[in-house]
Amino acid sequence: MATGKRLLNLETMNQAVLNVKVPILGSVSARAVEIQKEINQGIIKPFGNVTKCHFGDQQAMGHKPRTFLRQVAALCTYPDMLDTDHFAEDAKHRAREILKNLDNGSVGSYNPNFINLVMPLKIAKFIEQRDGGVPSHPRDIIVTGGIAKAILNILALVVNEEEPLKTGIVVPMPHYPLYSDAIALFGATKVEYVLDEERGWAVNVDRIRESLRTARKHCNPKVLCVINPGNPTGHVLSRDTLEEIIRLAVEENLLLFADEVYQENIFAPGSVFHSLKKVLFEMGPEYSEQVQLVSIYSISKGISGECGLRSGYIEFVNVEQAVFRHFDILKSFDIPSIIAVLALEVLVDPPQPGDPSYEIFQAETQNSLSSQLKKARLAEEILNRAPGIHCGPIQGALYAFPRIQIPERAVRLAQERGQAPDVLFCHLLLEETGIVLVDGTSFGQEKGTYHFRISLLHPLEELKSILEKIVEFHGKFLHEYS
Repeated sequence: MATGKRLLNLETMNQAVLNVKVPILGSVSARAVEIQKEINQGIIKPFGNVTKCHFGDQQAMGHKPRTFLRQVAALCTYPDMLDTDHFAEDAKHRAREILKNLDNGSVGSYNPNFINLVMPLKIAKFIEQRDGGVPSHPRDIIVTGGIAKAILNILALVVNEEEPLKTGIVVPMPHYPLYSDAIALFGATKVEYVLDEERGWAVNVDRIRESLRTARKHCNPKVLCVINPGNPTGHVLSRDTLEEIIRLAVEENLLLFADEVYQENIFAPGSVFHSLKKVLFEMGPEYSEQVQLVSIYSISKGISGECGLRSGYIEFVNVEQAVFRHFDILKSFDIPSIIAVLALEVLVDPPQPGDPSYEIFQAETQNSLSSQLKKARLAEEILNRAPGIHCGPIQGALYAFPRIQIPERAVRLAQERGQAPDVLFCHLLLEETGIVLVDGTSFGQEKGTYHFRISLLHPLEELKSILEKIVEFHGKFLHEYS
């Protein structure tokens, strides 16, 4: 028998994996888990339990699922209930129509025809209605088992290791950490363009040009990512900005990647979601026939918040069918759960006026958006009246991303501990209050600035208490380290 070092170890494993950090599950989150265990063991803390504010998991925070969606899913899962009086008639009708298209009428089968043929037709219709009649073709749409997998598969398409220069992926700063991890995993190069915090996290196209100029010295930028509405910033891009981005894509020969998973989470008065595809086609054939675009949508955010059901879609624009077919092969590694796909079906084809479930569905949607607006305004009010904290306008998504002042003494302490200053702040806050935040370093931020992301998903009064505790702690933090 061979002896010596085991084959798989830190030196022999794929080195790209070592660069994947999943910062939202990083040291602050890990410590929060330890603290909760200590509390469960009877160890006394200054607080009762850990308060999770670091995930965008709506239903974990008490948000109720859409009634119609769950009724349809329940009926498809257990069709015997179709004969009961416990469900709305339109939910029963929808379930019967879906079951006709499932293999042997069962959610327990793979159902490739429903996923690959029936659903793209429904999604194309949804996109056309959303975009005011801009054509959408089922052949360009793929149903995916969650957007994280979709992003990985798209990068698998565009990253070419055979080229002399590494592939550059251009992303906003700050951005959701999944992009950094996926880029690292594929051995590509991350190229960042800084969002303008003083202008409500606006995109400055000149900054993107400058980033591209610098990046081309060491990599080959291919993809420009646009996150709209923004995560973690909550900004919504204007139509004029989207037009500028499209012109830049033509000038620089870039594939546009539109992360639009929060498109339904827009609540600020005057803020409107414009899909990148709609704007592209309204700019005319010189753009719509040239620019390559990939856009993504997910059921885990939006009006459903179905984080536990992993499904979404990808739409390709101006991508050759030969390339698309290869992506279709990659997708075979990512067969979505049929129950998740049923949830997607309801969201792209919700109850219509006159249907028994229409008014309830609309009321649930409006209540959700109204609640989000109240929470966003509460966060802005409480955070902005605190010395040393600034929170810009929150137009959409589920978070606040305020900038915080960190005294020089605290910066030096963080350096001694081998931490970023805002990571130190989040750790100290956790130990004293039990509140779990995500540090701004995890998302990227301009040098010399510090932030944290907080999800605005707790009930209003609970969120008010959380925000006030953060403000109180930050005041003491400034006093102690000034």
